[in-house]
Amino acid sequence: MAIMTQIALFGTSADPPTAGHQRILWWLADHFDQVVVWASDNPFKSHQTDLQHRCAMLQMLIDEIKSSKPNIDLYQHLSSRRTLETVISAQQQWLQAEFTLVIGSDLVQQIQGWYQVQNLLKQVKLLIVPRPGYPVNDQDLVALSQLGGTVEIASIIGLPVSSTDFREAGDCNALTAPVQAYINQENLYEFTP
Repeated sequence: MAIMTQIALFGTSADPPTAGHQRILWWLADHFDQVVVWASDNPFKSHQTDLQHRCAMLQMLIDEIKSSKPNIDLYQHLSSRRTLETVISAQQQWLQAEFTLVIGSDLVQQIQGWYQVQNLLKQVKLLIVPRPGYPVNDQDLVALSQLGGTVEIASIIGLPVSSTDFREAGDCNALTAPVQAYINQENLYEFTP
């Protein structure tokens, strides 16, 4: 029997990508054969920056890791507003693989309303990364299991930083230096006091 490649699927709106995203990618690289990353438009959010800029910033985040973790790559062509479409494309690209969809605990309730969620959860395992301020409760885990999901909780806790904190308050602690430099260079994001 062929050994299946274990692939983590990590899509993010990356508006902008933060040090928290980077920390998760480091962790995923240690736990999976391959980490597949893309920036996407989340139909449940409004985005302040064009997808091309978010993709460029996400690539910078990955490039900082890549020298010591060569199993992380940006696969922007997989990006879709519907995660199921992304998963189907990934399955066509990697025929001998098992896929784990990685989401933050802030999306646990939202995922239950995603496009064809039951079909999606049949295609992938679900890995939830705990985020400060977004506890995972047993009710949500039961609901995901009832939808057909195989769910695990990651042993990493996300950093207490977020893209929202940066967009709303200009909290630069959330950013890596290359991403901050890109934002300054491209004059992205404006803050109101």
